[in-house]
Amino acid sequence: MTSKQPALVLASGGFNGKLAKTAFGLIRSSERFQIVGVLDPEQAGQEAGQIVDGKDRGIGIYASVAEAYAQAQTTPEVAIIGVAIAGGKLDDDLRSAVTDALRQGLKVVNGLHSWLAEDPEMVALAQHHGGSLFDLRKPRPREQLSFWCGEILDVKAPRVVVMGTDCALGKRTTARWLRDACQAEGMKTELIYTGQTGWMQSAHDYGFILDATPNDFVSGELESAIVRCDHELAPQLILIEGQSALRNPSGPCGAEFLSSAQAKGVILQHAPARELYKTTDRPWPMADVADDIKIIQLYGSEVLAVTLNGEGIAMEDREGVRAQLEQRLGLPVFLPLEQGVSNILPLLRDFVAREAQP
Repeated sequence: MTSKQPALVLASGGFNGKLAKTAFGLIRSSERFQIVGVLDPEQAGQEAGQIVDGKDRGIGIYASVAEAYAQAQTTPEVAIIGVAIAGGKLDDDLRSAVTDALRQGLKVVNGLHSWLAEDPEMVALAQHHGGSLFDLRKPRPREQLSFWCGEILDVKAPRVVVMGTDCALGKRTTARWLRDACQAEGMKTELIYTGQTGWMQSAHDYGFILDATPNDFVSGELESAIVRCDHELAPQLILIEGQSALRNPSGPCGAEFLSSAQAKGVILQHAPARELYKTTDRPWPMADVADDIKIIQLYGSEVLAVTLNGEGIAMEDREGVRAQLEQRLGLPVFLPLEQGVSNILPLLRDFVAREAQP
């Protein structure tokens, strides 16, 4: 992709840290899209970056698609669904926003589990107004998918996966910050995306949408993305975006990265104040982070550091929590949002050096 496509993020009534994980990620950074506005009538008139992390990025929040189309400094060409709806289905507000975007002739990028290209109303509107529908989570034809074949064993670049002790902890954001910091320090580093927001933020296609891939092909698609990245770009380090958590009962995930991708290094993201796993139904107590570390070690991988999400902890208390956890675990512990990731880079350099030894 030679230039970013100007995009409007649709977040009707949900532009917040709980529902708008995709929107927040795109506001922070995207190499694929230029975010020119956010749709959320409840917060219209505010600046999106201020809500995300207190940094003004000149991205307005608008009450309607028509208002955004008329007032944004750059006219949008794309509308991206930026919120997660329970069950992955469009509610009435979001459906109205999508239909309004199609009436403006915009291309709609959809990361939900509901496929808009199979909705007769949406298809008719796109055809009539010159728009289009792209369902990110629609699996590719099976004949285009890869089985795991062992080529990962020939990959030269060492792999570090950013995993988490639960969903929605900031794994992708930490991974991108680490990628950017490594590149800024002269270490050629690439990031393999594994989710829809990762694709939206990436300028390349080294990755896949894990939860839209039939289970038999997950390991193979992961391997294929890493092998292509290693062969075509020859990075010194490959970072991998983790998904869900090893022991979240509603969607356990992680063995693929440690076993199929042979990621021997792990950055483990954790929220110390979170007591229950992010599940859709029955409350389920979170396990001890120390036990997750032991499980990772049983796979033959090493936790290089623990990174913290400070949700539920007062800002003035976070450093104390970090220090206490570091002492208990006997591992380096960091606060990436509050303190940056530069102190993690020596650990990554040391890991790369050790992996390069015969």
